[in-house]
Amino acid sequence: MRLTEFWRLMEDQFGSSYASSLAQDHVLRGLGGVTVSRALDRGDDPKSVWRVVCEEFEVPASRR
Repeated sequence: MRLTEFWRLMEDQFGSSYASSLAQDHVLRGLGGVTVSRALDRGDDPKSVWRVVCEEFEVPASRR
């Protein structure tokens, strides 16, 4: 998954403003206790990050 697709999914699911805020501020256990932005900055695979977001925010399977 490309970063552009990742951000499209985030914005589709959470809205543009909240997706950005969530990525910057919300620490996810499934990412080792870091934010989405930090995980992507350190080189985590966007698809893996998206899966963690989906799990922790209970995104419906149809939107994953």
